[in-house]
Amino acid sequence: MDQQDAVLALYDRQMRRGAVPDGPGARVEHVGGVVRQTAGQHGGWNGILWSDLDGTTVDGAVAGQVRHFAALGREFEWKLYGHDRPAGLANRLRAAGFVPEPTETLMVAAVGALRDLVVELPAGVELREVTDGTGVELAVRAYGRAFGTDGSWLREHLLAQLSSPERTVVAVVAIADGEPVCSSRLESAPGRDFAGLWSGGTVPEWRGRGLYRASVAFRARLAAERGHRFLQVDALPSSRPILERLGFTALTTTTPFLYRPPAPAADRRPRRGGLPGVRQPVESPAAARARASRTGLSSG
Repeated sequence: MDQQDAVLALYDRQMRRGAVPDGPGARVEHVGGVVRQTAGQHGGWNGILWSDLDGTTVDGAVAGQVRHFAALGREFEWKLYGHDRPAGLANRLRAAGFVPEPTETLMVAAVGALRDLVVELPAGVELREVTDGTGVELAVRAYGRAFGTDGSWLREHLLAQLSSPERTVVAVVAIADGEPVCSSRLESAPGRDFAGLWSGGTVPEWRGRGLYRASVAFRARLAAERGHRFLQVDALPSSRPILERLGFTALTTTTPFLYRPPAPAADRRPRRGGLPGVRQPVESPAAARARASRTGLSSG
């Protein structure tokens, strides 16, 4: 086994099979050949982190997870990695009603190689760790402008983290002349070698000026303080070149498959601008979280 394979095996063991809840009230369960997370009452990520399935068990497992989240009225994500089995799992998910999002690349870098990286910020720009409600609002404003979507779920998620004794998520915001221009998150599960970089987003007029690279270095230092060995990113093609220049290497691919439960019968009524029983193409919270978890708008 070469070093890349060894790191991928460690990632699967710690972050997928051995996943821990990523927020207050969330629970991780091993059931029906999968590892799933069900978010708490204050929102968060719902989805499948890992599976151990074959041709005889896959359809039943997929149907079981659809029933579980549909009973809760929740959308959820099945994170399908390039090395997952069985080989036809993507087709089985599509047949069950899942919709694939753009494929990403799972990339990692050693924290030790990035913690001392110096990226010069533009004049008047400051990077801050979010430690209070005011900081949360700044991060949410930057997120909304960077990704062009509502940040209500992020506000709830970060406020819940601030009140949690474990605090497994740390937000970072860049401020320029009093205005938030970039925000990002570090997910830091205790006792794990990996810390995740998520939701790196820069507002349009500040892209290409080094803010994303600076936020990676800033979060690497936070990860080092928390004892992590690796940083992990699910990167879209637009961010992969930046990350490669910073020393990240590709381990495998991952494709988010999103499932949205059908509208209940009581909800099948005419909607403004639409037909009875037809959902309008408004981005769902699950889709917003999945899209924001990637780094496609974070070029810096």
